[in-house]
Amino acid sequence: MSLLAAPLKLYDTSVQRLSGALLASLLLVFVRVVLGGIFWRSGQTKVADGTWFQITESTRELFRSEYAGVPLPPDIAAVMANAAEHILPALLLAGLFTRLSALGLLGMTLVIQIFVYPEEWWAQHALWAALALVLVLQGGGLLSLDALLARRRA
Repeated sequence: MSLLAAPLKLYDTSVQRLSGALLASLLLVFVRVVLGGIFWRSGQTKVADGTWFQITESTRELFRSEYAGVPLPPDIAAVMANAAEHILPALLLAGLFTRLSALGLLGMTLVIQIFVYPEEWWAQHALWAALALVLVLQGGGLLSLDALLARRRA
């Protein structure tokens, strides 16, 4: 028996235990909360206190100036971004339409990367994209409304 046999067996056993569906689903909940939280907090900076959709004048000015590279009229871009930054994170938190919501946030990340802050890829946007891609590929996991609805349809 090799000197590495016992440590390798312990490693293999540990990997097998950590590869279960429940732990993977808990990880997906965490990813949903983290990605959703990033965009939710950003959305909250753009609206009047205590509201979800009442865009402030400073937000409108932000879309006219700093975000002017986005190829949409500023008023439309502000409304669309605000809706996405509130609706998509709420859907992620619930695990409802997880893949579609994550795809929307991935698209938003790419718009921000390409048209607004192209220098931020390695600082932030790559992480956001990675989190979104995990959810696009894996879905919400067992602890999501997606899974509950799938079980009811089956």
